[in-house]
Amino acid sequence: MEAPIPNIPIHADNAIVWCDGHLYLLDQRILPLQTVFIRLNTGAEVANAIRDMVVRGAPAIGITAAFGVVIAARNGWASAGRGWKAAMAADLAVLAASRPTAVNLFWALARMQRLVDELGGEDPTPRLLAEAQAIHKEDIAANRTLGDLGAALIAGPTAVITHCNAGALATGGYGTALGVIRSAHAAGKIQQVYADETRPWLQGSRLTAWELQQDNIPVTLLIDGAAASLMTQGGIGWVIVGSDRIAANGDVANKIGTYGLAVAARHHGVKVMVAAPTSTIDLSVASGADIPIESRAAAEVLCCGGKQLGAPGVEAWNPVFDVTPASMVDAIVTERGVVLRPNAKKMAKLMAG
Repeated sequence: MEAPIPNIPIHADNAIVWCDGHLYLLDQRILPLQTVFIRLNTGAEVANAIRDMVVRGAPAIGITAAFGVVIAARNGWASAGRGWKAAMAADLAVLAASRPTAVNLFWALARMQRLVDELGGEDPTPRLLAEAQAIHKEDIAANRTLGDLGAALIAGPTAVITHCNAGALATGGYGTALGVIRSAHAAGKIQQVYADETRPWLQGSRLTAWELQQDNIPVTLLIDGAAASLMTQGGIGWVIVGSDRIAANGDVANKIGTYGLAVAARHHGVKVMVAAPTSTIDLSVASGADIPIESRAAAEVLCCGGKQLGAPGVEAWNPVFDVTPASMVDAIVTERGVVLRPNAKKMAKLMAG
């Protein structure tokens, strides 16, 4: 249900809010023209919000899922008492099935499940809530750290291109790719940001531009196909993006169009930086070829703003993500450190350390 949140300003850093015992999400489907919070009351409602893109971005999905576990457990305790674990099982299943590519979802659910397994016949809500809030706070701190580490790689002053939205809206706060951009702009290293509009959900034009405008960081929108042409004019130092899953060899799954942007960057001598917390790194997946890529309905491509634009009867291929090979990535930046020219050995060393 829609509900206002008193005394909390509308800002990208407040996209996920636990307030007075309720989870509120800033509805990212209708930003920036409308700023509406949705209150979620069941684990199934949280799963639907993740699947329907009310919240998106790998770290934010993980955080939201953790709070979904809290809600499911609380409702299970209210309905079944000591049988709360069995009562919440269905909600955990739908949470796990909500989005297939973002590994942070499964990382957060696994972390919460470990605590569920430890708890006994008492009300599980306080301890599970504390764990979900810890996940949220840890993500913000990680973003601050990786933002500074990424900024240190930028010689500047320069301009950068980013794709999709890897900002505060996509995380617990501050952002990954936009965290680097925020830190680098504050240090005088980035003078201009070019944001790909990012079809078909337009996360760049609706979300990234809104975030940067809020923070008074100069931003110019690009149609996705214009980035390569912009690079020919010079002045672009980096492409900076986030990630939804990073394989053990350093291959990176991110929003569809990232791979093409990296190809253009390599041709024009522009460096590529991927900024993501270590919770996004999945050592169980050997390479990008093994990452499950979500596909969504053709209507998302054929329609815009609720109106049909594509020719009737025409099909559309709508993968949500693509994979950029590690060989095309200059730096993976995490809260644990930076991996230059990533490969399997370097990624394993980062995670072991």
